[in-house]
Order: sequence, then C-alpha cells, then structure tokens
Amino acid sequence: MANDPASGQAADPAASPSSALLSPAERSRLAQTFQAGTKNLTANADYAIEMYTACVVGDPGNAVYLQAFLGILRKKHPPKKSGGLASLFGGSKGGGLWKKVNAGQSRDVFKQGVDILKASPYDSGALLAMAEACAQLSYSATRQVYLKSALDAAPADPEVNRHCAKFAAEIGEYDQAIACWVRIGNVKSLAEEAEKEIARLQVEKTIAAGQGMSGRPAPSGAAKAGGAKAAAPTAEGGEKGRVAELKATIRDNPAGIESYLELADLLEKEATVEEAHAVLKTALSASGGDLKIREHIEDRQLRWGKQKVLAAERRLETDDTPEQRAAVERLRAALLKQEVEIYAARAARYPENPTWKYELAMRLKLAGSFTEAIKQFQEVLGDSRRKGVVALELGECFQKIKQYQLAMQNYVTAVESLTDREIDLRKRALYRAGVLASGLEDLDGAKKYLSMLASLDFGYRDVAQRLDKLGSVKDKGG
Repeated sequence: MANDPASGQAADPAASPSSALLSPAERSRLAQTFQAGTKNLTANADYAIEMYTACVVGDPGNAVYLQAFLGILRKKHPPKKSGGLASLFGGSKGGGLWKKVNAGQSRDVFKQGVDILKASPYDSGALLAMAEACAQLSYSATRQVYLKSALDAAPADPEVNRHCAKFAAEIGEYDQAIACWVRIGNVKSLAEEAEKEIARLQVEKTIAAGQGMSGRPAPSGAAKAGGAKAAAPTAEGGEKGRVAELKATIRDNPAGIESYLELADLLEKEATVEEAHAVLKTALSASGGDLKIREHIEDRQLRWGKQKVLAAERRLETDDTPEQRAAVERLRAALLKQEVEIYAARAARYPENPTWKYELAMRLKLAGSFTEAIKQFQEVLGDSRRKGVVALELGECFQKIKQYQLAMQNYVTAVESLTDREIDLRKRALYRAGVLASGLEDLDGAKKYLSMLASLDFGYRDVAQRLDKLGSVKDKGG
C-alpha cells in the first residue's frame, strides 16, 4: 500500500490529527521525547526504542512517530520467513488485542500492542489489531502504516488482505483493493467472495472514472470495468502532448514542483484520479514533504471524497437498493473521517487561525464526538464573527451530553448574538432555547423564546403546538 500523501516522510511530528487534540504541553513533551530518541539512534538503540514507544502510545495517530518506531525495530530484528495463516493465528501474540478492539478499548490496544511489536515487529495479528484501533479513532495515516506493515509481513494472508482491501477501497485506491483480493482469490474457500469483491470494486472504479470524480461526463475512452486507463486526446500539441512535455520536464528537473501540479491537473481531467494522486505523492517526496504540496493534496482528497459521495447519491436516486444505500453511507463516513483528520492537522499547524478549529469542531460534532467538539468550539468562542453560531453549536453539544444548564447558557448567548442577517440560525437558537426551557420546567422562559420564534416564523416546526400546550399548562396553574 502506498504511503499516506497527507502525512509525508518529512512531516512535522506535531501535525498529526491526534496531536491537535493533545494539550500544547503534551505535544511539546512528545516532540522532545521523539528528538531525544532520534539523537540516540546509533549510540543507544534500546533507549531510542523506549523514547519512540512513549511517542507512539502518547500520540497514536502520528505517522511520523510510528514509522520511526517500526523502522528501528526492523533494524534490531531482521525479518524472518513468515506468512499465511500461521503468522496470524499460530505465531502471532496479537490475538488478545482483538478482545480490547471489540470492546472499544483502543488506547489499551496501543499500550499492549507496542510491547508485542518490540519483540516481533512482523506480528501481523498485532499490526492488524492496532490498525483497527486506529480506524475506531479515525487515525487514517497510522492505520495505513500498520496495514502496510502487516501486508509486508504476511502478503498471502487472507485477513491481512481483507483489511487492506477495505481500507484501500475507502480511500478510493481501487486498484490496490482489487490486487488484495486477487492475491487471495486462489484460496478455495475465498474464491467466490474474492470474485464478487473484485467485480464490485471494478464497478466502483469505473463509476468514479466515468464521473471524472467531478460529476461531469467522462472523456471519450474512459476506463472500462477491467481497469483500462482513459485515452487522452490525440491531437498533436493538445493535452496529450502537454502531458508528455510535463513528464519530460519532471525527468529533467524532478525538483520543479509546479510541473507536478500541472500534470496532476491534466491527469485528473483526462485520465484517472489514481494517476493524478500518484503524481502528487511523487511531488510530495520530491519536495521533502513541503507543506504547500501536502495541503494541495489534502484539498484534492477532500474534493475527491465529496465527489465520490455526490456520484453515489446520484446512483442511489435511480438504483435505490440496500447495497447502494450502504455504499453511500460508507462513502459519507469515509469522507467525515478524512475531514476530521485534515482539519485536525491544520488546527495543529495554525493554532492562531480559528477557522480550522471551527471546521474541526463541526466535523467532530457530526461524528458524535461531542466532548472533543466542545473543546474546539470553546477555543473559537472568542471570535466575534462566529460567536452566535459557535454558542448555538456548543449548546447542542452540551445538550447531547446532558449538561442542560450549560446548554441553556449557550442557547441564550446564541439568541443574544445572532442577528436577523443570520435568520435561520436565530430561529434554530430560539427553538432550542424554548424547548430546553420547557424541559427544565422554566415555563416563562419557554414561552418567551418560543413566542419570539413565532413572531419571526409561526410555521416553524411545531412552535404553534408547543405554545398552545404552554398556554394550557398556564391556564391549569392559574
């Protein structure tokens, strides 16, 4: 499996998605620990391993820490002949980790998993369990590192290939997903399943290419289900000629980043997203992990993810089946994970920019991580441009975790801060405040906010019925 282009080999260790959720002091401590380990790689490898271990456990979503940890372990323990089911069930010590994975005890998986890997960095069972723990926490970059390590250790293992195929499909790497199923398709008990999965992935790949990943019709000669690449324009001096020129330019000057970016644009338009993605990964490597390239890739990943969801939703309109609905939900979940990871990384890179914290908080809320969302929203509350909407979002998060008084305080702030220029948000805030006040048996407050809402929009949801009910309660009390 390919390296995660969003992480980069020369990435800042403090810029991982999980790092954004650590306190500044903890991020600094782990960075210093990592530097101490790196300085001792040659002089004292065992000390370096312990330093890297602390970093991997402390920030399990950080691919830079994990790659360094696994790299030094492989040097200490040269690979032995292994593979197949024996490596997963017989020789693996990672079986116990799956109980914790299934129980959602992801942090314990990392704490115990690193000890297994320190003795055997090729333990595919432990690597898979740790990859699944990363999936539970939406740590895509480290999940990919664990999966690649498991595949390197046991390339013919069915479970390893299943997990790798699933991840590759989630990120749109259809060729890699198909290759995983091909590798285990000759296993008699898996032949039928592999055939179905390969056919399904080929269809998804073709649809993605057919949509041009942008909702527009595919260029003539678009990829077939068998995976053939799209044909480029044949006119001399046209885009085909420009692609050839750019490839030649890159060969002559591999450090010329602008050539990579232009080539990726052309390939995305006239060939496949996979080819464009491959060019951008090469550009990231050639630039030494340049931040501009990394963020360029991140922006494209988000766009491609949104386009996949849009294409799947369009298919669902004409082919409403359980399989298509499942595909839409899977793509939406994958996009949300990707958004959380990218916005978390940017919030860590640019701590003074409230936009990324706000975007991260919105995605965390959507993912149901209300406590983490609250932390991010509170850091943005001082931004006067967003005070009203952030207070409203905070109120909803607090209500989700049953902190009703805190929720009410924020709804009141939202009502006071939102203006008629933000009329839809103001209506929502008034409704939330009125309904919660009613639930807290503050009938005067409930009537106040629902009446204000009714004066703006008497047809808003069930506001009329709620006011009638409040009136009848008042009458009985009187």
